[in-house]
Amino acid sequence: MQRRLITADITLGSLFDGIGVFPLAAQRNGIVPLWASEIERAPIYITKRHFPAMRHLGDITKLHGSEVPPVHIITFGSPCQNFSMIGNRAGLAGAKSSLFYHAIRIIREMRDASGGVFPVIAVWENVMGSLSSNDGLDFNAVLAAFQSAEIPMPASGQWAAAGMVRGGQPDIAWRLMDAQYWASPRLARRQRIFLVADFGGRRAAEILFKPRGMLALSEAGTAGGLPAAEGDRSAFLEAGRRVPIVRPFQMFRMRAAAKHQEHTQFQNSFGFANDPFPTLLASAVNPFAFYYEDDPLGGCVRYPSETESERMMGLPEGWTKLGVDGEEIRPAQRYKALGNAIALPCADYIMAGIRETLEK
Repeated sequence: MQRRLITADITLGSLFDGIGVFPLAAQRNGIVPLWASEIERAPIYITKRHFPAMRHLGDITKLHGSEVPPVHIITFGSPCQNFSMIGNRAGLAGAKSSLFYHAIRIIREMRDASGGVFPVIAVWENVMGSLSSNDGLDFNAVLAAFQSAEIPMPASGQWAAAGMVRGGQPDIAWRLMDAQYWASPRLARRQRIFLVADFGGRRAAEILFKPRGMLALSEAGTAGGLPAAEGDRSAFLEAGRRVPIVRPFQMFRMRAAAKHQEHTQFQNSFGFANDPFPTLLASAVNPFAFYYEDDPLGGCVRYPSETESERMMGLPEGWTKLGVDGEEIRPAQRYKALGNAIALPCADYIMAGIRETLEK
């Protein structure tokens, strides 16, 4: 039986917080971010600037769930380096991805200390590779950790891009979401698994699969706003200037063409309209080809700026520019933080679903 939320404020705690995208989405949906856990200096300074009332609790390995202020929602995007297709694919056995179990421990400790009341909802986010690493056994371990029970592998041996585990506690649903389809104008390609665990009922599927309206991204000129423009958001330069054609620069295509002296293929390395936009990476920045339709020879190949990278994630312009004391965050730190972050519209959709279901 579902338990109705009776408190006036729905609250959130963010583990592995990064630059505070889950707290931002929560705030945009009327949910109060109470605390965060993060160890990287630059992201902490960034989020302290945007959420001065949100407590920072420090290293997750040193936290105990019974001593952390109880919240209705706990979000965590545990480190993905060992799951990623470009990582070492060590999976949950990897030194960084194994930190996942500290989040599970904190959730259990909080529920034990609160008599099974808090948290009501947990949200886990990770890279697409977490579905397939170690032949799917890692995602199986993730589900088993949430359920505290054995979960059978699919008969196919492969996990679907969306699914549910129902019958035990919590109620679980997961979904692969690609950020480029969750906002208009379109964002950068960014495929992430989002898992919702409902400890208070059977609402995970309603939160994660029910169609609902999306919050608009801020327009140009507003505080922390995004520039208004048409087309793909990654193509936008500063408001008021000409909008160039932007294509992901295909470095591997270019190298192969140069090696085999294939002139046409070399030209094609500057990208096609249907080439997928690469995800932003914490370890590297992808170059793009910029040119104007009436002046293709006057174009260039360059990396997106930090501001353009924020726009590709749907974040307010300048979100990562300054720390709490007004000091500028170094470009390398901004790129890394953005590469580790999630896209705002995806987080918005999930937070809207949580608020909607908890307030019924």
